[in-house]
Amino acid sequence: MITLPAIRWGEPYESLEIDQVNHFYTGEPVAKVHTVGSGIIRRDAKKAKNARRALQAMSPSELIAACKRAGELFETGTLTVGDSQQSPDDFIQQQSATTGMPVSMCKANVVKNAFVLKNIDQILDCLTRGLDLNILARGYGEEGRGVTVSYQAQCDALGAVLPSNSPGVHTLWLPVIALQMGLVLKPGSSEPWTPYRVFAAMVEAGIPREAFCLYPGAGGDIGGAILASCRRSMIFGGPQTVQQYSGNPGVQVHGPGFSKILFGDDCADQWEQHIDLLADSALRNGGRSCINVSSIYASRHTKEIAKALAEKLGPVEVLPPDDENAQLAAFTIEGAAASIWKAMERDIDDPQTTHVTAGYGDRLVEKPPVAYLRPVVLHCASPEAPAANKEYMFPAVSVVECPQEKMLSAIGPTLVCTAITGDEAFRRDLIGSVDIDRLNLGAIPTPKLDWLQPHEGNLIEFLYRSRAIQLA
Repeated sequence: MITLPAIRWGEPYESLEIDQVNHFYTGEPVAKVHTVGSGIIRRDAKKAKNARRALQAMSPSELIAACKRAGELFETGTLTVGDSQQSPDDFIQQQSATTGMPVSMCKANVVKNAFVLKNIDQILDCLTRGLDLNILARGYGEEGRGVTVSYQAQCDALGAVLPSNSPGVHTLWLPVIALQMGLVLKPGSSEPWTPYRVFAAMVEAGIPREAFCLYPGAGGDIGGAILASCRRSMIFGGPQTVQQYSGNPGVQVHGPGFSKILFGDDCADQWEQHIDLLADSALRNGGRSCINVSSIYASRHTKEIAKALAEKLGPVEVLPPDDENAQLAAFTIEGAAASIWKAMERDIDDPQTTHVTAGYGDRLVEKPPVAYLRPVVLHCASPEAPAANKEYMFPAVSVVECPQEKMLSAIGPTLVCTAITGDEAFRRDLIGSVDIDRLNLGAIPTPKLDWLQPHEGNLIEFLYRSRAIQLA
């Protein structure tokens, strides 16, 4: 069993309060984590300026080079994590053991996170639209055309309250160190592994350890203290979390994605050509990401689409997490899967909704002390059906019949929208829709992201404020 101390500006801290992280199925202890109270977090926050100063002692180019080295170490190195030496395989096995995610998915997320670190220069170049990072480091500089520009940092360290459901979300905070800002992280209660391994890799790569705070544990006051103490923070959660922090400029909220695929009228008759894309968009990463498709809209052939999709997804079975063919993750919180299924059954009872995967066996599979939900495909006769625009943490997708001219008014907030259409007028409307965050024009799976583009808000715009400056 590995012991993970809290990290207070780079220094390990052992407390009297210790949480235990257990194997999702056997209950065997996998890690002990030392937790801290909100008072310590608030006290530590007063030293955030020291984290920024330590990073400012390195140039942006030096930090980028170190991040690239950290990406290599994260992916392939044996690192000191807590009181143990952790190999890449150790990391993957530990992550799978406590989250219930299949080993194959954990491996895929290692590659994804390492990619961001190893390509941090390109990613920052795109996020800043080619701005010289030395201008951000200095606070002002010559942009060209004889214009002096200024960008004011809005914090010394970014706080982040992290989830446990998908390790891929860590890509959103990884660029912060290269921007000369510290990190104050609350790892997910069952997924402390990625933040700790990133910390170990970055320190090994030469990044000042005093730029980091890690406060693990299941206590709700930890996240609240981070959000209250950091001038800029990000948090991951459900609709209630989104509503709670809506309108707060200091908190970037990442909630449900409600991602969608829309068939234009000009392409609806060719739906069969895209059935593999539809299935992949629903099933990839166990359906646990905000970028998995939750609704598919078309004006016709919706029953046929739902039937063909059910034939693809319905037979997917629960397999052990170490099976390379495993595609479903366990729900490790007692009663969570049963509660979700009960809510879905209420939607299925609606007269406008048909459960198309009903003939492929039980959807709720209980393997005490955990449970699984097998893929669900629903057909909704209209966007007014209760299930039309819902999202769940497993492969669940509603195929919605809706006229093209009503789609954009019906879909609601949409993180990723894949629009399969060549209709230029419809494309213009899609580009102009304020409900769509990431737009794919053409047959692109919703989980296929281009990390050289912003994801749910531009990190640079969140962390820096453009302002006027004149020099005499």
